[in-house]
This record gives sequence, C-alpha cells and structure tokens, in this order.
Amino acid sequence: MRSFRFILFLQFVFLVSCGERRQLADEGNGVALSFKYATLLDVADFDGYRRVVVRNPWDSSSVLQTYVLVDRDSALPKDLPQGVVVRTPLRRSVVCAAVHCGLFDELGAYGAIAGVCDLKFINMKRVHDDVAAGRIVSLGDGLNPDVERLVELNPDALFVSPFENGAGGRTEKLGVPVVECAEYMERLPLGRAEWMCFYGMLLGCEERADSLFAEVESRYLQMRKLAGSADVKPSVVYGLKYGSVWYVPGGRSQTANLLADAGADYVFSDNLQEKTIPLSFETVFEKGGDADFWLFNYHQKKDKTCDELKSEHLAYSKFDAFGSDSIFGCNSSRKLYYEETPFHPDLLLDDLVKIFHRDLCEDNVLRYFDIVK
Repeated sequence: MRSFRFILFLQFVFLVSCGERRQLADEGNGVALSFKYATLLDVADFDGYRRVVVRNPWDSSSVLQTYVLVDRDSALPKDLPQGVVVRTPLRRSVVCAAVHCGLFDELGAYGAIAGVCDLKFINMKRVHDDVAAGRIVSLGDGLNPDVERLVELNPDALFVSPFENGAGGRTEKLGVPVVECAEYMERLPLGRAEWMCFYGMLLGCEERADSLFAEVESRYLQMRKLAGSADVKPSVVYGLKYGSVWYVPGGRSQTANLLADAGADYVFSDNLQEKTIPLSFETVFEKGGDADFWLFNYHQKKDKTCDELKSEHLAYSKFDAFGSDSIFGCNSSRKLYYEETPFHPDLLLDDLVKIFHRDLCEDNVLRYFDIVK
C-alpha cells in the first residue's frame, strides 16, 4: 500500500513514472534466458547489453516495462532497443519496500541503498541505524516524500511496486529508471522468489542471487514433498474481517498455492481469482466456519488473544477452530514476515507444514506464526 501511494505521488509530481537459468534459443542476435517459475520476466543477452521485459500482470498481451541493462563501465552500444537504459551495477538506489531492503542485504548489496521511504514500516535495525547516522536518506512517507531530498540524492534507480493502471515507469522528467517490482503479482511463491535473480542482475551479484534462489527452491521442494506424504489434508480458512469486509486470498493466489503445497485444503481453493477477494463475514463463515485451522496476519503492539478476537467480533467465537489451539496469527510488528517471506517462501512453508502436520516434523518451532490463545 505504501509503495502504491509513493507511485501515485511520483505520477503527480514528476509525470513519470535463476535458481539455475538455462539458455534457450537464439533471439535475433541474442540468447534468451528462461526462468523456472517466474512468468512475468523475459530476459535475453545481446552483444553489449541485456534486455529485460517485464510483462503486464493485468494484461498478458502488453508489456509493463522494458529495461536495457548496460555495464556502467562500458560505452553505450549503438542501436540499443527501445526501453529504459539502466547502468549496472546499481550504486545509489531508493528502495520503497522493506522486503527489498532485506533482499539487498542478503545479496551483499546493502551498500546500494541510498534512500528509503516509509521507514516506520521497515523492521531492519541496520536501516534505522544508518538513517540516524546519515548514511541512508529517509524520504519520509511514501505518499508525501521529501522531493528536494530525493532530487539531491540523485539515485540511479527507484524500486517501486506497480499497480494496475499506474504510472508505468514514465521517467522522462525525473530522469531516473523506475524498477517495476511486480514480483508480488506472480501466482507461484517460487515465481515471486525467482525475481531475486533479476535484482541480482541489476545489483551486480547475479551469481549470488542464482545460488540463493537454488537454496530456497531446494528447501521449498523438500518441505512440499514432506507435506505431500501426509495422510490427511486439514481444512483452513485465512484472514480477518476489517470493517464490513473479510478479504480472503483468491484460490489461485500465492497464499492459496502455499497452503496447497503445505498439504492443506484451503476453503476457497475452488475460486479462480489470483487477487484478494472482498467477502461478507457470512460468506466466509459458511465456507470456513468448520475449518480445522484458522490463520491470519496482523500488525499491532501486543499479540492477539481469543478474548480480543471475540471483543472485535463476537461471531468469531462460532468458528470451530476458536479456543482449540488451532488459530495461528502472525504479528508483523515483531516478526519479519513481510521482509523475509516474499523471497523466502521456503521459510513460510516450513511454518505451515509444522502447523498442519506436526507429526511429520522433527520440531514444531515456528518462525512467523504463534498460537492465538
């Protein structure tokens, strides 16, 4: 949401806007590279540059943005294709989401973070320390960033999350490449994680990114195999009611795919949507009132309790899972859920398998979720 608002502001002010990859076939004078799981990226190597096409997640027939990656120490090749030229490796970037701060750090490219937005939503102590020491510039709220400081910073890229019908990278007046971080629109958890290989290309740590993704993939597939050996697939309902609406993950969303890979029967798995769906409490209760497990994410200072849930909405107590040690919540105010899980679905899957199939796991120590009592 914060990155979404930041892009809105840029549009208003500036009018701008793996695992192992294998060679496929010649593409003109270049060689196309493939991704195992990511469906929104097309990459091809040419003489003197690399072309990266980001597909439009909301319209498969169109392109969201095309990037032309050129080594910053090389002269620009002649007859470059149309697209946003990015000099790599990046050295001074503005990062608008906590998850990308964490990935930069894990890839050994933390030094490429020159500025951040929405510091209060970044749980990394290192970032806060560097902002306090003046090594990283805080541009304030994503909706109203400090424009003067942004211009003074003169970053070589802005990492933002695109939104449907958004600015789409129109960077002519700003003069800074906007990296459209559309990985959150990938349907498969490993597809989203595989975007780290693209970011490795930008940051000059491609080999490290490929190696890290291979590790993530291996652990994820091992946990999926373990979950697949379970005799029972417990049912699960996901989310909480906000106001008059309960937003549930679509049946083809990343969350739904994670639950399936964890050997669970998601109560809305028959839904064909990839995005979040707004439903009434009654609709959710009808489908999930008798679910074996109830999971949700939230953000507050103190961990939720069953008494708190009941005080928020009395009908919560009617769920079969209520009061049975089968409700699990992740408090993102003290867990690095949003910082880690997008590029480490293996860690999240590990939690889910331990929740749904305790008998299959050597230990039941959870990283993100806690039992709500």
